Amino acid sequence: MGNLYLVRHGQASFGADDYDQLSPRGREQGLRLGQYWRDKAQAAGSYETAPFDAVLIGTLKRHRQTWEAMAEGAGWNHTPLVWPGLDEYDSHALIATVHPEPLAKPDSPEMYRHHFRLLRDALQLWMAGKTQPQGMPSYADFVHGVTSALDHVRQNHSGSVLFVSSGGPISTAVGHILGAPAETTIELNLRIRNTSLTEFAFTPKRHMLVTYNTLPHLDSAAHADWITYA
Repeated sequence: MGNLYLVRHGQASFGADDYDQLSPRGREQGLRLGQYWRDKAQAAGSYETAPFDAVLIGTLKRHRQTWEAMAEGAGWNHTPLVWPGLDEYDSHALIATVHPEPLAKPDSPEMYRHHFRLLRDALQLWMAGKTQPQGMPSYADFVHGVTSALDHVRQNHSGSVLFVSSGGPISTAVGHILGAPAETTIELNLRIRNTSLTEFAFTPKRHMLVTYNTLPHLDSAAHADWITYA
């Protein structure tokens, strides 16, 4: 039986002109996660510079930047496989299907809540096949991109594998293996934290959920204010 670890990217640049960049805090989160993994392995006497059979990342800058911070913190030397099916959906294209007018940059708690209310509504319509956001795949094709990565792991590996991705693909993977309805997948997605760790066990036939959305590397008073969602 193998183990698949899915890591959401570190804090990105929500509200900036280019969201697809880690913030300074996001890089710190990734570095800290790598250090946590290094320290845990050293304590167990099993430290390796390449502990994974494979590392898969999406094509987005925040995925690669998170992986690079993790690898620096842990001292890993893998060359990741870029897998486009691990890319996030386009939240701006989704929101445009329910709110065609441009949104002001969120600069208050209420504006943030308004943004995510619109995103929830847009996700529901897209997942039900009632809208087709510009430049995005259908929801069925999005799911296929995620499940193709899961299939690849089961068909080619039997040890430990790492994904670095985004909240949408990770929650979709969890919803898929649990057989959860779309509404549950949305709620999982909107509550996933930056650099959180989700773990699956897998056999050649199936994946099984072990943990979801954990932050063992930030489980101390010193890192309490490092917990972020965007």
